[in-house]
Amino acid sequence: MSGWKAKRFWKDVQVVPAQTGYSVQLDGRPVKTPAKTLLVVPSAQFAEAIATEWDAQEGEVNPQTMPFTRSANAALDKVAPQFREVADMVAAYGGTDLLCYRAPNPQELISRQAQAWDPLLDWAEAEFGARLQVGHGVMHVAQDMAALQPLYAQVHAMTPYQLTGFHDLVGISGSLIVGLAVARGHVDAAHGWAISRLDEMWQAEQWGRDEEVEELSEMKKQDFLHAKRVFDLALLT
Repeated sequence: MSGWKAKRFWKDVQVVPAQTGYSVQLDGRPVKTPAKTLLVVPSAQFAEAIATEWDAQEGEVNPQTMPFTRSANAALDKVAPQFREVADMVAAYGGTDLLCYRAPNPQELISRQAQAWDPLLDWAEAEFGARLQVGHGVMHVAQDMAALQPLYAQVHAMTPYQLTGFHDLVGISGSLIVGLAVARGHVDAAHGWAISRLDEMWQAEQWGRDEEVEELSEMKKQDFLHAKRVFDLALLT
């Protein structure tokens, strides 16, 4: 027997001020998360994005068409209750950052990686005092904790909503440095995505493009761009 699916019951969707931000109401009733937490976001723009998703629902409610609502739910039900654990997990990417693992050959790929990735490592050193070490091949590159600590501090200083977006910026790209550069606006999200996919783009040039791989890559790109939007909306008040 198929499970029960929620259907649209409301006519009016409104954004209203709340004690710690803004909430969304359906016919005067506040939206809540799956864990029954009152859905309150830090900015009116964030709430408007959520309200637009609810207002667009017709018939059965489809959560897959509501990315901002899902992100708000994740921030309140998953990230906030275990903030330290999530922040530690995200910050740990600095110890195995994509930008620190370079190809041993061919020279053209080595040069492309250096051209795209070295400037971000230089930026991280200038911005945070964090100089990460680079290696070639798949052997683990040990990083100095003195370099990682300021990066960890940046992650732990975020709010739950910021960390929710940042989690995906880092997890999808495989790089704490790329995540920080995009979050802080040092590079735009589209460029940050391209930087993180340099190796895949190289492989496609050498062996040809795979339609299924490209379709999956496009889905990840859209998730990455959405994560940046969530992070930005969490900065607004």
